[in-house]
Order: sequence, then C-alpha cells, then structure tokens
Amino acid sequence: MFDFAVFGSLFLTLFVIMDPPGITPIFLALTSGRPAKVQRAMAWQAVAVAFGVITVFGLLGQQILDYLHVSVPALMIAGGLLLLLIALDLLTGKTDEPQQTKDVNVALVPLGMPLLAGPGAIVSVILAVQHADRASEQISVWAAIVAMHIVLWLTMRYSLLIIRLIKDGGVVLVTRLAGMMLSAIAVQQIINGVTHVIQSA
Repeated sequence: MFDFAVFGSLFLTLFVIMDPPGITPIFLALTSGRPAKVQRAMAWQAVAVAFGVITVFGLLGQQILDYLHVSVPALMIAGGLLLLLIALDLLTGKTDEPQQTKDVNVALVPLGMPLLAGPGAIVSVILAVQHADRASEQISVWAAIVAMHIVLWLTMRYSLLIIRLIKDGGVVLVTRLAGMMLSAIAVQQIINGVTHVIQSA
C-alpha cells in the first residue's frame, strides 16, 4: 500500500527545489523585527499557504493552466519577476509595509508563494500526480508532499533561534545576503522560462 520509490523520488525532488536550508536566510530577513510569537505564526502561515497551493495544483493543476491558457514557462517567468521585485527591496532595505498587513503579506508572498510553492514545485507535483496510476503511488505522492512541508515548517520554526545569536547587525547582513540569493534565484527562473519558450517556438 506504500511505494517507497515514488515517495523518495518526489521528496528528494521537492527538497532540492524548495531548498529548506536555502530558504532559512530569506525567512530570517523577512521576519526580522517581529515578536517571536509572530515569527512562529508566520512560519506556520507560509507552510500552510504553500501546502494549500501545492494541493490545489496537484488536484487540478493541469486543468487550471489549460483553462487560463497559461503555459508553464509563463508561470516560471511571472514567478521570477515577482521574486526579483522582492529581492530588490531586500537589497535596498525597503522592506517596510503598512503595519496592519505586513505580517500577513510576507507569510503569503513571497514565503508561501512563489518561494515555497514556486513553478518548479508546482510542475513536479502535477507530473507526479499524473504519473501515479495505482492507489499506493497516489498515497506515496501525497505522503511525500506532506513530509516535505513538515520539514519546511521545522526548518523555519527553529531557524528563529539564529536571530537571537546574530543580533541586529547580523540581521542586516542576512537581509542583504538573502536579497542577493533571491535575485539570483529570480534571474535563473526567468532565464529558464525564456529558454523553454524559445525551445517550444
């Protein structure tokens, strides 16, 4: 009733794409300055949003893309542009938002989507669900998705201990580092999307 090969393959794929260790400095930069209780809540919200998006696309992904006439490369380019805008804010220090919305916005965008539930993860899940013919394979696919999101939550939840050690100066350094990493991810995502468009033309 459980296919460990399918589970391991999808889990490793999602681990590489979602990159829990790599998301840590970005999470720390975006949540710095908030109370510990709010930071923990944001970790949970980001993972919940990512899981919700991945679940919807896993169940209805191909139908949604077909209905909207949106190609996977277009999804990749759009996600890359969004990440690039956020990366520029981190690099220039313009991360402030209205107090009543900033906590929710950061948890939803960019943490929940497109950082965690980005085009790469969405496409991988859509393909895995489509290729899972037997019930045991479907169970394994969804078990891998759940396990990956638990790992993401644990990584962000306990990375908050780092903030207590690095203090304000370290947070500024982490913010700039996160901005550089995020801009590189964004540019690579845009390049991949454009490459796919050229190859399919």
